[in-house]
Amino acid sequence: MNHTALQVLLAALIVLPLLGALLPAPPGLRGKSPEQAVLRHGVTVTGVVLAVAIALACGFDHGHAARMQGQTDIGWIPALGIRIHLGVDGISLPLLVLTALLTFLCALYSYLRPPGGPSPKAFVALLLLLEAGSLATFAVLDLMLFFLAFETVLIPMYFLIARWGGANRGPAAWKFILYTLLGSVVMLLGLLLIGLRAGTFDMVALATDNGPNAQLSHGVQLLAVLAVGIGLAVKSPLWPLHGWLPDAHTAAPTVGSVLLAGVLLKMGTYGFVRILLAAAPEGMHTFAPYLAALAVVGIIYGSLACLSLARPGAKGDLKRLIAYSSVGHMGFVLLGIASMTPTGVNGALFANIAHGLITGLLFFLVGALKDRHGTGDLDRIAGRSGAALYGRAPRLGGLLAFGAVASLGLPGLAGFWGEMLAMFGAFRPAAGLSRPAFLVLMVLAGIGTLLTAAYLLVVVRRVCMGAREQAETVTVEPSPADAATPATAAPAAPAPAGSATATATPAPTRTAVPEADRAPGALRDVTAAEAVTWTPLVLLTVLAGLWPAALLGLSDPAVQHLLGGGSS
Repeated sequence: MNHTALQVLLAALIVLPLLGALLPAPPGLRGKSPEQAVLRHGVTVTGVVLAVAIALACGFDHGHAARMQGQTDIGWIPALGIRIHLGVDGISLPLLVLTALLTFLCALYSYLRPPGGPSPKAFVALLLLLEAGSLATFAVLDLMLFFLAFETVLIPMYFLIARWGGANRGPAAWKFILYTLLGSVVMLLGLLLIGLRAGTFDMVALATDNGPNAQLSHGVQLLAVLAVGIGLAVKSPLWPLHGWLPDAHTAAPTVGSVLLAGVLLKMGTYGFVRILLAAAPEGMHTFAPYLAALAVVGIIYGSLACLSLARPGAKGDLKRLIAYSSVGHMGFVLLGIASMTPTGVNGALFANIAHGLITGLLFFLVGALKDRHGTGDLDRIAGRSGAALYGRAPRLGGLLAFGAVASLGLPGLAGFWGEMLAMFGAFRPAAGLSRPAFLVLMVLAGIGTLLTAAYLLVVVRRVCMGAREQAETVTVEPSPADAATPATAAPAAPAPAGSATATATPAPTRTAVPEADRAPGALRDVTAAEAVTWTPLVLLTVLAGLWPAALLGLSDPAVQHLLGGGSS
């Protein structure tokens, strides 16, 4: 495909969801109601964006994956040297396709299972704005544009959690926005330091200029890595800056959790590769051991937290458990980046995509379980003898088991390659890094994989196994929190003006247990709508596991080029 066609496709990838968010649904998209027409509009726009992303991937010159392709470079704010510079290479292309895919599946899921809560029009507009900001983050090649795109996604995600979330959605949304905004302020200072001291905000120029003959002094690089790294670490999330993540995932609606795990977390790790490894390699080299150590602490901490939530009697929420598992899995991504080797960075980029596919599937599945049981509490779902999904809903149980074994890194599935390559990178880190220290970290990360297998198998045993007859007769008392906010309650009388309850936060959106699931032992298996939404994630998880060269062949030339200071 020629250069102009790639330019148009890449620009359309960002502009289309923005237009879709701003423009009303066209008259041709009629449904049974105005709300359904709006949701159909979301599916149409995200479907077109996915088609554009696939066309971009097909037209991309895979033989020159290290070269920026489809570049658009025009002046925007000449006084500050800020330009509208877009481009795609083997590092960003998989992330663009993943973002378009997950957003389309979320829009489709929302159309087939309409979300409760406020106006669907606002829901679709926020979803499309989130997609536009995410795609722009992976496509822009100017530091200031990167920052603007990076921040654009915060507002729609905040409202998705605050307006369509579950219990404790208000505090969770505020914690999310405060953590990320504070990190972003520090990151902005670091980006300005790099751009002003280097004389350019252009990422391609910075990657070239800061090769063997770095223009930025060692001290400037240290400050830049510290400042930018804090902002990126919050989004990644790196322990101990992960505190916002479990609450946000637990409170978010299903599609919010899918996009938060599958897309937003990748923006932080992408920034480490695209900006810090390229523009401040000396600073990264100094901080790499500390980054690796914190990443491994996150691996162990996340796994132990999941084990604690999975044990009987802990009243662990399944969404919260998957959120803590993300802290561990993203720890492997950061460990691979900290190794500063082609093997480790390629593993990190592969693990990024694998985590988006697998954890996106797991959040869809956990959301389905929550819809069916009216709760995400593992103790209430499993009861005393296990939920026996294999017997009551075999397809749903099989998919949950598939997602679990993919997440624990079973060879032949996508979760295996990225984490293995990240540990290989730690086995032989870049020259100048302490190999004994990284070997210790590699061993600890390996222990983390065993802990990951342990908690996921506990979850599978408790949710998928058990005696079906016993599961059908177990009655689980509602928790006090659920008793206070029943799934289907009569509207409350208006509070007197000026009373405390008049200004209280609205009750969280709750999904009533469907009629088909209310009888003892009854449980719907995977519906046609769910199968349509989840099947692409299952197929891609298998495909990436059996054919890792499809991704590694894209990323490796670009990583070699980037680590070589922009030289071919």
